[in-house]
Amino acid sequence: MKGKIIFLSIFLMLSTEMVLSQAKNAPQSIISTTALIRKYHDQKELKGMQKGELLELYIERIKVLVKTLPYIALATKPGVTMVDLGIPMDNENKKIQDAQVSSTNSFLDVTVEFQRKMMPYSDKDNLIAAILFYENTLKTLHLFNENNE
Repeated sequence: MKGKIIFLSIFLMLSTEMVLSQAKNAPQSIISTTALIRKYHDQKELKGMQKGELLELYIERIKVLVKTLPYIALATKPGVTMVDLGIPMDNENKKIQDAQVSSTNSFLDVTVEFQRKMMPYSDKDNLIAAILFYENTLKTLHLFNENNE
């Protein structure tokens, strides 16, 4: 009985390790799969929100724009990988993409920290106007995508 338990434990450990190693080698998306807007809003809807809710929407839109706009010449939708575009997934390209993802995440960390500390001082109407501007920019990106298909 002990032999079966040991065998099963070793088998599960090796299976888990194989699955995790495959995930590390999987092609990474050019545009983060988290770069999505759940819902667009209108001015009336935004005016009914508290400033804290508006700040979260503002930050969410900044994140999506930063994770999307620099890459629109390659892709406009999350989930597209270098392999999908025919870009070789060699060590050099992987390192470049990993460095870009790391830099983007660092930039966003600093930016979000700044936004959380400074934006509460902003005028609510300016915050609403900025959210609407960001949302219109993202809607324009959808038009850009339609024009390229």
